[in-house]
Amino acid sequence: MPVIMKDNLLKRFSKYISYATTSDESSESYPSTKALLDFGDVMVEELKAIGLTQVEKDQYGYVTALLPANTTEAQPTIGFIAHMDTAPDMPGIAAPRILENYDGKDIMLDAETNTALTLADFPELADYKGQTLLVTDGKTLLGADDKAGMAEIMCAMEYLLQHPEIKHGPIKVAFTPDEEIGQGVKYFDVPKFGCDYAYTMDGGAIGELEYENFNAASAVIKIQGRNIHPGYAKNKMVNSQLIAMEFNSLLPENERPQYTQDYEGFFLLIHTEGTVEQSQLNYIIRDHDKAKFEAKKQMIQQITDFLNVKYDNRLTCEIKDQYYNMREKVEPVFYVVERAVKAMEKAGIKPKVQPIRGGTDGANLSFRGLPCPNIFAGGHNFHGKYEYVPLESMVKATEVIVNIARVD
Repeated sequence: MPVIMKDNLLKRFSKYISYATTSDESSESYPSTKALLDFGDVMVEELKAIGLTQVEKDQYGYVTALLPANTTEAQPTIGFIAHMDTAPDMPGIAAPRILENYDGKDIMLDAETNTALTLADFPELADYKGQTLLVTDGKTLLGADDKAGMAEIMCAMEYLLQHPEIKHGPIKVAFTPDEEIGQGVKYFDVPKFGCDYAYTMDGGAIGELEYENFNAASAVIKIQGRNIHPGYAKNKMVNSQLIAMEFNSLLPENERPQYTQDYEGFFLLIHTEGTVEQSQLNYIIRDHDKAKFEAKKQMIQQITDFLNVKYDNRLTCEIKDQYYNMREKVEPVFYVVERAVKAMEKAGIKPKVQPIRGGTDGANLSFRGLPCPNIFAGGHNFHGKYEYVPLESMVKATEVIVNIARVD
């Protein structure tokens, strides 16, 4: 890719992250904020400006477009998807801090709070010595998840339009809202999108390629206590908070996120609140293996049942499945993974095929008939102030998109 592609990526990425598009998990609208609808309008204009056709934004905020085939040979229709929202964990940044020719040393993000990217905490930084790093101000997230993916898709489409000598079949683009709150493709019209298969540009470090993800569920435990004046509480008070603590203690400690890696699943207590009278525990449950996933859900229910016997039916448990491992839908059409592997190798990248320790829009799309592996967008440390992305990784991701589209 020419140097101008690097400059174009930086320009687009910087523009996209300047729009505040934090998704709102408490919202009852779809998309969850008006800002996402407005940002969709910006993307519609950009897609039209570079020359794509059938550009539209539907009532749910999904932005789609077509790059028509420039070859008469029959080719599959391939999609590339990225999400417009950023995580609600913290606000986004107005502009990236740009470190050209990174010296390979610790990076002070915010001296006031002594917030730094250190090699001790983030040893992978050393891999990017000499490159251009885009970092935060130490108070916000960056937004590379997933505005890096958006910029890469846009620049790849523009590059293909500018180089008609690169033959390709029909290419579809989609930008979606609310991925970060688990609602990214809730109303996405897969038949209308009309792709044989697609790729989400929503992965991490350069080379990552993922077609396996967690099976996921949520669990809400509600506990009804009985509050009595403590001076007269003997044999009467039932402290719901203590039951909540007991519930959590019965889950296996070694199956918490901080003790797991690779294919190991976990229970995560994401929120708790309570008084003597009433308490609530909110968990997420994750496992790549379907049988282990079901066993984890069963364990939550068994603990509930056990404590109900002990405490006279004071607990309720609601478990909801969220998404499933796309592996079972992708493996029968494994050529979609092989195509991405070849595209990376052609770009001089060693593919790192690994499971996602999370989920993507691609997981839900795969179960709705659109096989959709996940490709790196280049960022690190998503959802927080330590987020960064090497610009050279974004260049390579753009090159991979072009290589996937290319008809050899």
